[in-house]
Amino acid sequence: MTPLNTKIIFRFLGITAILNSFFMFIAYPFSAYNNENAKWGILGAGIVTIIIGLLLYFFNKPKNTYIHKKEGYLIVTLGWLILSFTGMLPYLLSGTIPDINNAFFETISGYSTTGSSILTDIESMPKGILFWRSATHWIGGMGIIVLTIAILPLLGIGGMQLFMAEAPGPSADKLHPRITDTAKRLYLIYVTLTFAQFLLLKVAGMTWFDAINHAMATMSTGGFSTKNNSVAFYNNLPFVQYIIIFFMLVAGTNFVLTYFALKGKIQKVFQSEEFKYYFFGIIAVASIITIVVYFYQDPKLQTTIAHPMVFGKLESAIRHALFMVTSVVTTTGFVSADFTMWHFFATGIFFALFFTGGSAGSTSGGVKVVRHIVMLKNSFLEFKKALHPNAIIPVRYDGKAVNKTIVFNILSFFIIYMLIFVLASVILTFLGLDFVSALGAAASSLGNIGPAIGSVSPVDNYAHLSNAAKWFCSFLMLIGRLELFTVLILFTPFFWRKN
Repeated sequence: MTPLNTKIIFRFLGITAILNSFFMFIAYPFSAYNNENAKWGILGAGIVTIIIGLLLYFFNKPKNTYIHKKEGYLIVTLGWLILSFTGMLPYLLSGTIPDINNAFFETISGYSTTGSSILTDIESMPKGILFWRSATHWIGGMGIIVLTIAILPLLGIGGMQLFMAEAPGPSADKLHPRITDTAKRLYLIYVTLTFAQFLLLKVAGMTWFDAINHAMATMSTGGFSTKNNSVAFYNNLPFVQYIIIFFMLVAGTNFVLTYFALKGKIQKVFQSEEFKYYFFGIIAVASIITIVVYFYQDPKLQTTIAHPMVFGKLESAIRHALFMVTSVVTTTGFVSADFTMWHFFATGIFFALFFTGGSAGSTSGGVKVVRHIVMLKNSFLEFKKALHPNAIIPVRYDGKAVNKTIVFNILSFFIIYMLIFVLASVILTFLGLDFVSALGAAASSLGNIGPAIGSVSPVDNYAHLSNAAKWFCSFLMLIGRLELFTVLILFTPFFWRKN
């Protein structure tokens, strides 16, 4: 077997760090314009990061630029780690989050688009830091790895293995035969939608600064807000929340379908089996939650962050139900109301939604809708096979037979996902969380959701966790963002065998 090409790995990590520093330099003007002391920390972090990147790049010139699968897995995982370790420098050097445990947690929560936070007073943070915080979401949303694939041809390096390791979901649909052109088209869609949402939010009543931050957090399905009460701050501006609902739905949709929609091929969108389950599933669950909120709403909600009667109680119930269901399913994590203060039945539904996820090929985390579809269809087929043991009945998805290998892969993924969730819940109780909070933190971190239940509910944060619990949740965020196998395969002995 060919030995690991370590030079290509380090060279790629160098490119990743250089691109990361570029976004730090973009954050600097936001801080400089407001004459914040944090500007020097942000600038210093950018300089340190670009030096690290240049050293890794120029001192590692590979003779062979082909990337095998092993290099691909290592580059993606190590790339995310170098993003996180360099990405926490603006927090540390500016003194806004001086503790390395908290800084790393906040950073990887950003890049993994989880949106869990240890900040207790977000609005007191410097604007440059808040922009950087949102930028970590935006970078992680589609994956800086995919962005780098777009420029690899300039370096004479191919990138298919990276795309297969990084692309969210069980399949990597391509818009164009060449992987680099695919990456460019994906980012063009990503940038266009982010800019469109920014403009709409500004028109709807947000400040330009809040609009750009919320646009970046929405399209990445991240959930970091510039407000302590998240999007509940805008409960008196319903159109702001409706705009965010729409773009959360778009961000949780397969980007290939979004591409077809933008090209005017709407019929392709509604021909997708996954999209129909995803879209109508959200509508159905939101309808149930609306009834619960309308008839069984806790009176205390009126004095917290939930239901000012802008257009009346029914509209308010519909809007908050749809917002929160969409936020959890797409794993965005924005909050317009505290669902744990609704009826226990509603809390139970939201906890179940932690294990759904958006569409494959979207920026959302979680299990993904397509996996649930395949598993359900396979389960029903098992009933048929019990009656007709000699029948050969394949699982069909979008009218096509699904290869058995893919079915087994999906079943393995779900089994491992649930085993990790159970084990993580137990470990978090050992690390100091009560049982309900441990369940919520484990499901939320693994699914890259953000708000959970218990002491990490939508109106709480993760600041009270022990340092060990924060690092463990950070690990869960990483493996959840990279679809388990990409990271876990590195811990298997056969991955490191030479033959």
